[in-house]
Amino acid sequence: MLTVLRTTWPLLLGILLLMVGNGMQGTLLGIRGKIEGISTTQMSVVMSAYFGGFLLGSRVVPELIRNVGHVRVFAALGSLISSVLILYAAAPHWIAWALMRLLIGFCFSGVYITAESWLNAGTTNQTRGQAMSAYMIMQMLGIISAQMLMNTADPAGYLLFVIPSVLVSLSFLPILLSTQPAPQFATLKRMSFGDLFRVSPLGCIGIFLMGGVFSALFGMASVWGSTKGLSVREISAFVAAIYAGGLFLQYPIGWLSDHGDRRFIVLGLSALGALVCLATVTLQPGIWGLILAAALIGGVANPVYSLLLAYTNDFLDASDMAAASAGLLFINGVGAMAGPLITGWLMSLLGPDGFWIYIGALLAALTFYAGWRRTRRPTPAQDQSFAVIAPSATPVAVEAALETASSDDDAKPA
Repeated sequence: MLTVLRTTWPLLLGILLLMVGNGMQGTLLGIRGKIEGISTTQMSVVMSAYFGGFLLGSRVVPELIRNVGHVRVFAALGSLISSVLILYAAAPHWIAWALMRLLIGFCFSGVYITAESWLNAGTTNQTRGQAMSAYMIMQMLGIISAQMLMNTADPAGYLLFVIPSVLVSLSFLPILLSTQPAPQFATLKRMSFGDLFRVSPLGCIGIFLMGGVFSALFGMASVWGSTKGLSVREISAFVAAIYAGGLFLQYPIGWLSDHGDRRFIVLGLSALGALVCLATVTLQPGIWGLILAAALIGGVANPVYSLLLAYTNDFLDASDMAAASAGLLFINGVGAMAGPLITGWLMSLLGPDGFWIYIGALLAALTFYAGWRRTRRPTPAQDQSFAVIAPSATPVAVEAALETASSDDDAKPA
């Protein structure tokens, strides 16, 4: 791991700063929207726009990279991100915010694709697994750190918009000044959605549902906290707990998935998440109970996402895994676009509890569907090891993680 850190630290440092900036803007908009008098429904459109832009970027940016190169795309998108982060405070209107969130989602998608390509090209088959694990940890630590910075200034002012803009600008220095040459960008294979569904109905439906869960957590948690009447400190602690839970539970659940029936583990985790949501709505706990609930939901959402990818790949040859994963990420993006919109609608009807009801309903649906799928065909041979993959990862990172998992499997004694 020390060798990996010595060779990739500029990229990892840049990713850490990027995620601090991204994590701050998501939480800050949810809090500032309440201050500006923007309704929950309008904020749901704002939050949904990010995932629409991210999905668009994942389809468009690879072609831009092939045409003009990594460095130019990276610098251009980074400049746009830094500018938009400041403009939020200058134009506090939900339509303007939605358009800016669409743009910033597009830009972050492109930035992640570029950075992940560099990281992938700068590692070997022997070190890629450690590098991708470090990358995922940096993503989580960046978002958690962002929540701490939320308490350094008044969200009604300008400073909290300036800080992420500066951090994003600084994040490009270690990456662009790295001696690692820009990699070649290969065209990803595609698999039709019909073929993908025939390979794994649970993978397709599950990834769609988890897209809605993740986008509700990432996009609407701060909106929920503001509607609930929580303080900035409480909201930031709640959001940090979501990612802390995902960080700490990914690896033990990953180990368990390589030694058991993945469908059963998906069923059990999604059932646990649904019960946590039900308990939160029923018991109406205080802030410490809410933080515990956030950690458990985050600890469920992140591993289930990776589990569904690994389960789908259990049915595939190694040559088809990248194409299938790209299709699953697109399905996840469609689900993510709908997540904030439905959450906001439910919160406007039912109040803050609509946040938990939506997440709980999706997890309950996944529980029943996973249980039904277990009756439809036998458990496959688990040829693909669990790969730690964040729900915000692009196809580049997913393909690298799956290649590493396949290499690890090939290296195991028969």
